[in-house]
Formats: sequence, C-alpha cells, structure tokens
Amino acid sequence: MNIQYLEEQKLFHLQGETSSYLLQIVNGVLVHQYWGAKLRESGGFQDLPNAPRDMNLDQIAQEYPQYGSGDFRQPAYQVKLEDGSRITEILYESHRIVPGKPKLEALPAVYAESDDEAMTLEITARDAYSGLGVTLLYTVFAGSDAIARSAKLTNGGAQKLHLLRALSASVDLSVPDYDMIYLAGAWAREAHLQRRPIGPGGTRIESRRGMSGHQVNPFLALASPGADEDHGQVYGFSFVYSGNFLAEAEVDPMKKVRVQIGLNPFDFDWILEPGDSFQTPEAILVYSGEGIGAMSRTYHKLYRTRLCRGEYRDQVRPILVNNWEATYFDFTAEKIVEIAKTGAELGIELFVLDDGWFGKRNDDTTSLGDWFENREKLPLGLADLGKRINDEGLKFGLWFEPEMVSPDSDLYRAHPDWILHVEGRRRTLARTQSVLDMSRQEVVDYLYGVLSGIFSTVPIGYVKWDMNRSLTEIGSAAAPAERQGEIAHRYMLGVYQLMERITAAFPHILFESCSSGGGRFDPGILHYMPQTWTSDDTDAVERLKIQFGTSLVYPASAMGAHVSAVPNHQVGRLTPLKMRGDVAMSGNFGYELDLTKFTEDEKEEVKRQVRQYKEIRSIIQQGDLYRLRSPFEGKETAWMFVSPDKTDAVVSYFKVLAEPFAPKQTLKLKGLNPELDYEIEGIGVFAGDRLMNMGFSFDALHGDYASAVFRLKAADVR
Repeated sequence: MNIQYLEEQKLFHLQGETSSYLLQIVNGVLVHQYWGAKLRESGGFQDLPNAPRDMNLDQIAQEYPQYGSGDFRQPAYQVKLEDGSRITEILYESHRIVPGKPKLEALPAVYAESDDEAMTLEITARDAYSGLGVTLLYTVFAGSDAIARSAKLTNGGAQKLHLLRALSASVDLSVPDYDMIYLAGAWAREAHLQRRPIGPGGTRIESRRGMSGHQVNPFLALASPGADEDHGQVYGFSFVYSGNFLAEAEVDPMKKVRVQIGLNPFDFDWILEPGDSFQTPEAILVYSGEGIGAMSRTYHKLYRTRLCRGEYRDQVRPILVNNWEATYFDFTAEKIVEIAKTGAELGIELFVLDDGWFGKRNDDTTSLGDWFENREKLPLGLADLGKRINDEGLKFGLWFEPEMVSPDSDLYRAHPDWILHVEGRRRTLARTQSVLDMSRQEVVDYLYGVLSGIFSTVPIGYVKWDMNRSLTEIGSAAAPAERQGEIAHRYMLGVYQLMERITAAFPHILFESCSSGGGRFDPGILHYMPQTWTSDDTDAVERLKIQFGTSLVYPASAMGAHVSAVPNHQVGRLTPLKMRGDVAMSGNFGYELDLTKFTEDEKEEVKRQVRQYKEIRSIIQQGDLYRLRSPFEGKETAWMFVSPDKTDAVVSYFKVLAEPFAPKQTLKLKGLNPELDYEIEGIGVFAGDRLMNMGFSFDALHGDYASAVFRLKAADVR
C-alpha cells in the first residue's frame, strides 16, 4: 500500500498489493494513465503512452470527465448554471495525501480502523467560471487490490448550481475486446450471472426503482477474453449504495472503454447553494490479474471486515428458524413457542417471528406502520413471548418493515402526508402498501422512537428489516418544487440515518436486511446490517445459481440461506432434506418451515445438519471462497471454503440430475497449502499439491438432487 506523487512528471502512483493505478496532471487535466499489474515505485514514467500532444479531450483517457468541452463520451458529472448553460471545465488546483481513510458524511462506506491500514489521495479541481470545485478521493488498502473512489462537489461561486449528474468513478481503459460480467434476474431468481462481449457504443445496467433492485445488482466487471476463475485480467466496479444507480461501459471509436458507476442521473436534480457540497456514494474498484475468483475474494475480505460493522462482524452467526413459511399470518403464541421448543431440541439457537405479529395484521392488506402487538394473537405481548422463547434456550428475533405503511393503518390515518406522493395524483399501491417519506426528518425520528421503544422493552437479539416494494410517485409534501429532484436520494439518506441510529443504539442485535429477498442486496445496506436475506426463493436447486452469482461480490457471511419445506413454495420442486441443508450451509444457516411436522428420521437429519454447521460455520463465514464448478455451465455445482490459515476446508458438491452408468467424480481443489497434507473425512489423507493439481475422486452420487459435503483438516506432517 502506497501513494506517491512524482513532482517532475506530475504523476500519482497508487499501489495495491499486486496492482498499480496511475494518473497524471497534463495542462491541468487529470489524465488516466494505467491500471493493472503492479509497477515499480519509481522510474520509467517519463514516456507515458497517454500523454496528449494536444488537448482533444475526446481522445484522452480522463479521471473525471466533463461535458461540453470537446469530449463527446458520457461525462462523470454535469451541472446547470443560473444562465441555463451546462458547460464547465475543471482543472487541477491542489492535492494532499493523508494516512487512513476519512469518513463519508451520512453515507455508508468501507473504513480503516487505523491509519496504517489505508492511505488516501484527495485531488481538488476547479471550474474558474462557475466556482464549482470537485474533490476526487482515492483510498488504497494494505494487503488489498481495492481502491475506494468517490467525489465531493462544492459550489464555490456566488450563484446556485443544479447538479444533474454526479458519478462516483469513471475510468478510461484500453480493453475494447473484454467481456462485461454482471448479475441480473428478478424476484425469486436474483443474481444470475451474465457475461457478454462489450462492443462499440454503450452497455449499461441501472435501477430507476428507488432501490438497487432484484433486476440488476450495482456491480459490473470487465474480464479479458477467456478469463475464468483462476486466470486472466478482471476489473471490478461495485457501488456502495442502495438506491437508483447507473453502471456503464462505453466503447468509443478509438477503442477506448469508459467505465462509469454511481448515482443514476435519471430524475436527479440536486441544488447546490453557494458554499454547499454534495458527497457522492463510494465505488469500490478491484483489479485482479488472477481471474474472477481473486477479484471476488478481494471484495469478500474487504466487505466482510471493513464494510460490515458491529458485534457480529467477526462472530459466527446463529442458526435460526423463521416461522414465515411455517405459519404465514396464521399463528398463536402457543404455536410459536411449540416451534421454538422443537428448535431447541434440535440444537437451533434463534427463533424469528416474522410478519403478522402487530396491529390487525392477518393478511398483507393492513397495519404496516402500527408497530404494537396484536393482542388477539399474542395476549400477553411480545415481551412475554420473547421471555418464553429465551427460557427454551433460544434468542428471540422479530420481523419489521419500517419504511412502509398500509393505507388501512392508524399511522396512515393520522399522517396521510407522510408517504411519498405528488399532490392530486394517484397514489400507487404495491402489495397494498405505500412508502413512507424517509426524506422527512420527522418520519425518521418517529420510526426511531417506535423501534427503539420495542427494542428497549422486548428481549430481542435479531431483527429482520424488510422492504417489499419499489418507490413510485417520488415526491415529498415537505419539499419545495425545485427540490423534488432530490427526493429519491434524500430517501436513502433518511434510511441510512435511521439504520445508523438504531444499530448504534442496539449493538447487541444482529440485523438482517431483506427486500422481498435480494431486492436490496448491496454494499450500502451491509454497512449497517452484516447479512441479507439472499432470495425469497428457498428451492435448493434455484439457490445454487442465486448463491453462486451473489458470491461474485458478496461474502458467504452476508447471505441468509434456509432450509424450507417441500414441495417448495416458490417452484413446487421436491428435493431431499440433505441437499436443502447442504446448500443452505454455504451461507448463514437456518430453517423456514414447521419443525413440529418433521418425522423422527427428519429430526435426526436436522440434528446432524445443525451439529455439522456448528463445526464448520467459522470456515464458511470467515474463510476464503473458491468456486469450482458453475451451475450456469452444467448440471453440477461445486465450491469450497478455506480457513485463513489454510488448515481447514469445506468442499460442497451438488448434482441436479442423475445420469446412468455415471463415472466417479473428480474435484480439483483450490486455495490449500501445497506443503500440507489434508485428511478428507471418510476418504483418506492427500497432499495439498495433489488435491489442487490431480484432485480427489469419489463415487458418483445416486439419484436426482444429490449432494455431498467434505471436511478437510490438515494432517500431522511430522
């Protein structure tokens, strides 16, 4: 980790563990020179390939390009002046290099716990005519190839500015024949891996839903032709934000690729009064010269240890049972305790009471916002129920959807203006609910008071924070007309403020986010809540693709994964309890069904799964992930987790459909210490280098929907 400024060349050299990033000041323009494999710290930079002989900006690789001065590609930012013009030209003014990583005001971000963990470059450029100042922030981290980038735009002039576009990162690369990799899908089939060549013109992914969304994740990567898990160059771009976003790769006629990521400029108009500043959310850029897998592990480690926070960041997560698919809205206190008691007998550690415990909530048409107990279902209240579950030896968890309100609720009747709406227009309902206007401070304060009141009086150890619909009629009754273009972003700032206050006040609670499953599975939410419900689809076969795709960016410790009943409630498939358990054990493990309906044989299988997960969960949740076989390429899936010291590993193998007269299976492993010998339980002892180069074999699994989990431990090598 190092940042150098070479005065003679006016060159900045940012060094990661195995990578370098170069940018240069040329006639005041911030020119991008290189991003790739690590270069020596000094020398050899006199003749840089991108140093322009003229200032034809359309052919120059830039760090934060503008519109209107000769560059016809997509700009990184754009402002409108009081005279109606949209032309600015920022030129270098100053820079500083500081140890550590400054905090981003009111936004989630990765962080450094000490100044020797990171180093930050701040470059300020200014438009002389308007007074607009742009400060670009670059942070490099010790032992990592990640760069955190963001921008702060300040109105240093005498007239207000309209900020129309403010992206977090823009990089111009010479990789026109690369592939673009991203994650796409829909509700119940999130994070399906997509890969296609980029070509002339622009390829974009985005959200205009007010949330990051099920449809595409706020991430893209460029991969060299043929790059796979272990080979090739990969450039990753991940956005630490939970609302509208844009990620784009644009190939110009000179075969340069401009990659940009940040806030979606669609329906965005932010007013900067003189002296005001706007901080963009953060983008995390990762370079890998060793394939897609190395990129993923860089994201995993950074997000697991320096994005997530709180008491559970470095702790193993509890095994839970959630009553949603067991009872839906139809339950009593006695039924809940019965499920919890059975869970305790099976070794489960946490019971989560899902939707239906509040107001008059017997279906999804009423009571969101009325966060008080439904005394018909819970006659003695939540505190009594929580104590009874604690008495069974389990922690007690509770479901909330704080950002929503039902029109049929006391809260809506008291404050109909508290929802996102435009006066005189139809108020669109989805799931029979409206969205609270989180841009209003009084709404945030109200929710904090209600939630903290419950958390202070009920023995809660876990909260599932749900958010089940996109934003419509994005307007606020509390904002003036000229500020309505700010509401989508101000909504997210309000959500982040509430999450920050709640998680800080109740650090003992494990928070899990949800948005109809993976609708807000993004780095922004992980800053406040270290795990997310990966998908409402709990079918083991579908989860192979969902969890495999999600792992491209996010660590297993962030993925909620549960065993549910069969036929599966989403797709109707019948899969064995063993496979359901083996798939779910590759994340934060739990059950989402009625444990009391299990047969004795099924209970014994659950006891075995619970024992097994308790033995391996530290490896799953805190180890390094290596993907071995992709569910997007065939009927087999395999992945493995390796402990940080490489003495323990867990290998999971899944076969969806059986085949006749099948040969033995052979798996080549990854990430082991080649100098160590490893014992594979029930199979034998093998040298680490053999396991990685020759692999190990096992009998073909019998039947459809079959799975196996192998535990490896370093053997005595004396």
